Amino acid sequence: MASTHHAAGGARVDHGVVAGTFSLDGETFDVDNNIWVVGDDAEVVVIDAPHDVDAILGIVGDRRVKAIVCTHAHDDHVRVAPELRKRTSAPILLHPDDRPLWELTHPDELWDVDLSDGQEIAVGGTTLTVLHTPGHAPGAVCLHAPELGVVFTGDTLFNGGPGATGRSYSDRPTIEASIKARLFALPEDTVVHTGHGDDTTIAAERANLT
Repeated sequence: MASTHHAAGGARVDHGVVAGTFSLDGETFDVDNNIWVVGDDAEVVVIDAPHDVDAILGIVGDRRVKAIVCTHAHDDHVRVAPELRKRTSAPILLHPDDRPLWELTHPDELWDVDLSDGQEIAVGGTTLTVLHTPGHAPGAVCLHAPELGVVFTGDTLFNGGPGATGRSYSDRPTIEASIKARLFALPEDTVVHTGHGDDTTIAAERANLT
């Protein structure tokens, strides 16, 4: 089920949810992932590529995909990224610190462009700024769209607190430091679009993580 969340100028955020699995450290779990598509009527950026290319393309519609931006390389976020790349001719962007996780899912092919902290991605008349927020994964990033008043946090920050840090390549003090330094510096009314589950706000999560 797709919905449209925000509009600022011509840019907007389109959203869907798709079901699949997440596997790491020899265990597999059923998960529902959010699909986030940012742009205008002509071009978009797809944030993460979970589970089902057709579901993602159903939200994109006939718009040009400018980039596939991965918040981190856990398999539920990147499993169909190469197939989405093939079908849209869009480059995959990932922070290079997540290469060990990427290679668990895609040992024979890489992403196209390295993400870096402070990088700006322009799409549909708005801009996404990359915030490197390690902790859930070494190369985890959040994407701040100040003109839209939103931040896409992947699995770094959820409605209710920080992302999980119980598995390989993750660390609780690191994720808490990332959230406090990078995300809590954003305006309090910034809407947090998460990798799984419901939206929240910076103000609500600051109250949850003191």
